[in-house]
Amino acid sequence: MEINIVFIVILIVILSAGFVSAGDIVHQDNVAPKRPGCANNFVLVKVPIWIDGLENTEYVGVGARFGPTMESKEKHANHTRLALADPPDCCSKPRNQLTGEVILVHRGNCSFTVKANVAEEAGASAILIINNQTELFKMVCESDADVNIKIPAVMLPQDAGSNLENYINNNTRVSVAFYSPKRPAVDIAEVFLWLMAVGTILLASYWSAWTAKEVAIEQDKLLKDASEEFLQVGSAGSSGFVDINTMSAVLFVVFASCFLVMLYKLMSFWFVEVLVVLFCIGGVEGLQMCLVALLSSFSWFQRFAESFIKVPFFGAVSHLTLAVCPFCIAFAVVWAVYRRISFAWIGQDILGIALIITVLQIVRVPNLKVGTVLLGCAFLYDIFWVFASKWLFHESVMIVVARGDRSGEDGIPMLLKIPRMFDPWGGYSVIGFGDIILPGLLVAFSLRYDWLANMNLRAGYFVWAMTAYGLGLLVTYVALNLMDGHGQPALLYIVPFTLGTFITLGKKRGDLKTLWTQGEPERPCPHLQLQPLQQKD
Repeated sequence: MEINIVFIVILIVILSAGFVSAGDIVHQDNVAPKRPGCANNFVLVKVPIWIDGLENTEYVGVGARFGPTMESKEKHANHTRLALADPPDCCSKPRNQLTGEVILVHRGNCSFTVKANVAEEAGASAILIINNQTELFKMVCESDADVNIKIPAVMLPQDAGSNLENYINNNTRVSVAFYSPKRPAVDIAEVFLWLMAVGTILLASYWSAWTAKEVAIEQDKLLKDASEEFLQVGSAGSSGFVDINTMSAVLFVVFASCFLVMLYKLMSFWFVEVLVVLFCIGGVEGLQMCLVALLSSFSWFQRFAESFIKVPFFGAVSHLTLAVCPFCIAFAVVWAVYRRISFAWIGQDILGIALIITVLQIVRVPNLKVGTVLLGCAFLYDIFWVFASKWLFHESVMIVVARGDRSGEDGIPMLLKIPRMFDPWGGYSVIGFGDIILPGLLVAFSLRYDWLANMNLRAGYFVWAMTAYGLGLLVTYVALNLMDGHGQPALLYIVPFTLGTFITLGKKRGDLKTLWTQGEPERPCPHLQLQPLQQKD
């Protein structure tokens, strides 16, 4: 099997997306000043709209640092008529008489707190501020502002505010309500995402271990025969796998960091399109390898899997691969074209899981030493780019890249994601490929070692490593929910669980030296006897 260079490129890309997220509705800003009367968190607010008494649409705004907190349940939110401010900026007393309406004002010419105080004195029940940009802006308090404000203040994006203005100018009766529902403590999407991640590593580990065992059996047969064929096989070059060494483990993280910064700086619509193409290429090859391996296990397809044809630029290719390839290409193309529809996440997850399984089949950790270096570097990498990067870039680089900010796209494709089914805010729960592949390399190594050492599940390392990964990911989701949905570096929790369990168990059983250096047990070959060379007369 020939290693495609695309997988090395894709591997660097997937390491650039290593975190879990569920989206956040609460923004705890420690930079904006707080004081009594001006200490609210910046929360997203739902603003449903009624036109002439009929529910029309719903916008999303952001609450202010000042004013009362938002009602969390829609049924408790009052439907209140909307009125335009005159003057529009509401920096002076409105000319129109207000009797409990919500006043719609423009941003600018005076502070947010001045607008809110003027609106409250005029008799408004709330103030809705139209931003001068399509994004939302955090409404803070000035140091000398009067913050004894009793009405809620919400900001809307420019396009939403313009639509409301047009309705009112056309003599339409517009009513609004404000509420900020809380996210559920746990969404079923996180359970399914956990099962997907654990199941993917489980399948990839068994495929990797099965392949390694077949190779070992074949080598043992050749050794028993003491045939010259073994010498030829041993020196044949590529075995179809890439064994990571210590240097490449460090360089992986260095290259991933450079690529992540490049993604952050160049993030745009066209750059995301390039990532989509790369993802489709890797997804096609991954899906093809998985399907060929699956179909080859059936006797009906073995004949096609074992017969080959020479294809220009690709060399010898099996007939089964040629038959499967058009389907894989069509699947990826259809997903790429329709990836913005509501259920496109299914196709993305299928391509992503196939890619992850194939990478874990091709790329291998040869011993525990390399695994420790790789996961240790990835541990620091994940923490830095999710948390510490805020000090240098004033925002989390990892989260910005994964969300696809400034690209107009709903995140980059190098993620597994599932829609949040019972969340009133919707959105997706996501996990980066790196949070599956990197610990998956160590878990797959543990099962290969068990099989080569003829260990059962109870006496081996795989069950412990797999359980540790599952628990680490579970703790990640607990932390995610405790942090109100803020993105979490999953490797912060997964690496100590997985690597710590493996090293502790190996030391306790006395296998640590073998695991650390050799990476596989000694396999005695009693049938192989070295014959002394006979000297010629």
